[in-house]
Parts: sequence; C-alpha cells; structure tokens
Amino acid sequence: MKYLIVGLGNIGPEYELTRHNIGFLTLDRLADKEGAAWKSDRLAFKAEIKHKGRTLHLIKPTTYMNLSGKAVNYWMKELNVPKENILVLVDDVAIPFGKLRMRGKGSSAGHNGLKNIEALLGGQDYPRLRMGIGDDFPKGRQVEYVLGRFTPREFEELPEMMDRAISMIQGFCTVGIAQTMTQFND
Repeated sequence: MKYLIVGLGNIGPEYELTRHNIGFLTLDRLADKEGAAWKSDRLAFKAEIKHKGRTLHLIKPTTYMNLSGKAVNYWMKELNVPKENILVLVDDVAIPFGKLRMRGKGSSAGHNGLKNIEALLGGQDYPRLRMGIGDDFPKGRQVEYVLGRFTPREFEELPEMMDRAISMIQGFCTVGIAQTMTQFND
C-alpha cells in the first residue's frame, strides 16, 4: 500500500520555524526518526519511508503554500496514490496550540493551501491532519501571526505535538482514519 503524506509550508529560511510551516517541521522530524533523506524533485522535496509494510511518500511542496495543490495533484498521479491515501498536514488557527484533529474531508476554513488543493483535486474529500497553532493575535494580525515564529513556550511543547502527529500519520497508514481519529483526536 502506498500513501502520500503532504506537509504544508513555505520554502526559504525566513519561513523555516514559523507556525505556517508546522507541516514541513513534522515531516522533517518523521524523516529524521526514520533516517530518510530529502531529495529535491518535481514541485516538492520528497522522502520515502516504510512503516509496517506500507510505503509512505513524504512531500514538502516547493510551490509555496498558496499553490500546494500543484504538487499534491502531480505526486498523487505520478505515484498512483488514491485520494483516500493522501494525508495533508496543515496549520490551523481555529484549534488551540498543541491540539490535533484528523478529518476525512472538510472545508478549507479559509486556508489558502487547502483551497488550492481542493481546487486541483476537485473537492474537499481528502484526509487532513489539522495541527492547532492557536489564535493568540489581535484582530487583523492573522498573517503576521501564522508567519511568525513560535513563542519559547510553544517551541518547548512542539516536539511532543509533532510526535503525536507522527503517531497519527502511522495510524492513518496502518489501522485507518476512523480508528486513528477515535484514538488521537483532541
């Protein structure tokens, strides 16, 4: 069985440790734990790992967040991965920091990366792992907040959050989305 695990983020050192890049950071941690190397490939950095007989193709789109769908669509077709075997890791301001929620489908909730994926995959019916970054920003300051760096407290809590997300990715690929949601969703 093949899976496409997509971490959303923006390329470039100025975005590296920002809240918007939590998808990239989580896949970096997973690749590190598995000893997988990233390679620059078409529209994405790509790594491959094995987990309990499954092949997980990890991608970090190099298209910038707002065009993430181009990379997802390309790799889904290139690797012949069905839509239900795609999992998109995305930051979410509507969820408190540290909380994780997996869904089989849903709206973009205004997230430009998800909007683009929706447009290019032809709908909202693809799994996603929403990673809570909280909404501790003044009115009109959302962009600065999501593109801002983690606070020292958040940075301290980040590894545990990413490890739970990795467990959810592994669960998604082995026991399926329903059981994973039951076991892990906050």
